[in-house]
Amino acid sequence: MCGAYLVAARDLHSTRTMRAVKPVLMADIGEGIVECEIIQWFVQPNARVEEFSPLCEVQSDKASVEITSRFAGVVKKLHYDAGEMAKVGKPFVDIDVEGDANEVDSDTLTAASEPAQDGALAPLNKEFLNHPSEVKSTEPSPSSISTPKPEDKAPKPYSGERGRYASLATPAVRHLCKEKSVVITDVDGTGKGGRVLKEDIYKFVQIRDSAKQRTESTQTLPGTPSPVPTTTVKQVETTVSLTNTQHQMFKAMTRSLSIPHFLYADEVDFSQLYELRRRMNKVLAQSANEGDVSKLSYLPFIIKAVSLALYKYPMLNARVDVDPGTSKPALVHRSQHNIGVAMDTPIGLLVPVIKNVGAKNLLSIAGELAALQSRAAAGKLSLQDLSGGTITVSNIGNIGGTYLSPVIVEKEVAILGIGRMRTVPAFGEDDQVVKKQVCNFSWSADHRVIDGATMARAAEIVRQIVEEPDSMILHLR
Repeated sequence: MCGAYLVAARDLHSTRTMRAVKPVLMADIGEGIVECEIIQWFVQPNARVEEFSPLCEVQSDKASVEITSRFAGVVKKLHYDAGEMAKVGKPFVDIDVEGDANEVDSDTLTAASEPAQDGALAPLNKEFLNHPSEVKSTEPSPSSISTPKPEDKAPKPYSGERGRYASLATPAVRHLCKEKSVVITDVDGTGKGGRVLKEDIYKFVQIRDSAKQRTESTQTLPGTPSPVPTTTVKQVETTVSLTNTQHQMFKAMTRSLSIPHFLYADEVDFSQLYELRRRMNKVLAQSANEGDVSKLSYLPFIIKAVSLALYKYPMLNARVDVDPGTSKPALVHRSQHNIGVAMDTPIGLLVPVIKNVGAKNLLSIAGELAALQSRAAAGKLSLQDLSGGTITVSNIGNIGGTYLSPVIVEKEVAILGIGRMRTVPAFGEDDQVVKKQVCNFSWSADHRVIDGATMARAAEIVRQIVEEPDSMILHLR
């Protein structure tokens, strides 16, 4: 009887909650990326997380990605601080995972064992995740922010308990923070769950700057002449770290410039395309439904013209591949024309890709281009948007500049740079001086595999299609 009691006791002892600290590895997010920057953490040590709860946001050279938890448990350790580079395949957070917890153990885990420290995030238990708006907050109201008292020198950093999205912001907002020298955690977000918006940044800067002006005015006596700006005798150099986008661009362009480039430039007459586009936009303005493309730019025509040229010169759509075993180079031809379009975004240069251009008409290209531009401006481009390009078009002319020498993107062999369109006098029929719309096209090609004659012939096809856009109709698929 006693032995049976001892066995039962041992069995009961073995069913106690078993918990283990699981290191969560940074997953491979594709495109051969080996490291990415931790933009922000959504959790802190001792925070309670559920499965699929967001842990952090990371930024690669392609796009920002939100990493979620694979386990439910309690965060024990963050291996990186925000702004540091995390290695793919290495642990970035440790989570204490629950075993077979009984009812009493579960209540103990979800209950707060001690009050949260000032400024720290409360544990993310299930109740908090389901009702984030019910978290108590001592955050000042917007009215108190917009009308600061005279004795306030500057907006004070928020030290109360925040919502789960208090430091969550789009890349465009984070870029604005850097531009305005604002720490995002000092700003009281008015978005959902405390999310910081652009309007919050501008309001914070306005209050901060007005407070500085009041401070300076009180320190300067009436009638005192303004101090004369002083110049330093010696040159002063200040080291500024590269942003993650700049760092990735530095590495990508360093690799690209190992490719031997050659430049081919030509002048293209846009006069007929100018008139065709004007007529098509007139029709679109009358017939376009809500959400449809209502206006065409020149870029969809150029992108389509490049795709048509690639059918005759497919090697411009290829990539160079070197066999690691034999070190012999080869050209890998690709069937789809995935044309990248260089864009100036709030976080820097990005090249989203329009996939399978050969199977698309002008309206489809224009619609996808507009969607990519909208997501780029909002900082919402995905890895899918930024991967798989086979050739690139860079339209620097919408900013300025007539000629350029574009740099070939890695894993491609050619790139087209488009200059600013301008009106020039030219000789027409019967030697009459007429007005023409012209633009310079600047091509760069990989001289290891592309010779000048091939590039010139392909560029001539693009020029002919742009100068006589009616011929494009014959080749539409």
